[in-house]
Amino acid sequence: MNFIKNISATADNDNELVALYRQTGDLKILSTLYQRYMELVYGVCLKYLKDQERSRDAVMNIFEELVTKLKIHEINNFKSWLHTLTRHYCLMQLRTPKNMKTTEFNAEYMQSVETVHLNGVFEKEEQLQLLERCLQTLSAEQKQTVELFYLQQKCYNEIAAITGFDWNKVRSFIQNGRRNLKNCMEQKEQD
Repeated sequence: MNFIKNISATADNDNELVALYRQTGDLKILSTLYQRYMELVYGVCLKYLKDQERSRDAVMNIFEELVTKLKIHEINNFKSWLHTLTRHYCLMQLRTPKNMKTTEFNAEYMQSVETVHLNGVFEKEEQLQLLERCLQTLSAEQKQTVELFYLQQKCYNEIAAITGFDWNKVRSFIQNGRRNLKNCMEQKEQD
């Protein structure tokens, strides 16, 4: 039973320190509270980041976050809240672009369906011819905006400047034109 009393006493003490820090803003109080759980924070960081040096840096950065976040958030259980804060911090660190590992794609290593199977070349040519026929069925505005957007890779603002159409009209013509092209191609494929 002494073990249970010690846990509740610590929890009460944590809440008292949080309340005292919120009232005074004294970093010594926050430091006293944080030192109790620094090993926990370091362990969680090490689990996620898998690097001792980055984990040490994370422990310090999390303390800096506590300076402001403790004043904002209402906390009932400091230890579990700190654990969640630490986990979220580590996950955000892992999501940063510098942690994303990418490799360059080299097309030479891939087998292209088109070059291996001549049927793929013919099918693609048929699709392009069908697309060309369906483009002719669009209204003049839709055809012009679709060609500028997809074939000449112009943005909405550039298309608006070239055609004189309002930006919303450009968007509407492209969306409607794309839908009409899709419908036309699906209908002609079924015929």
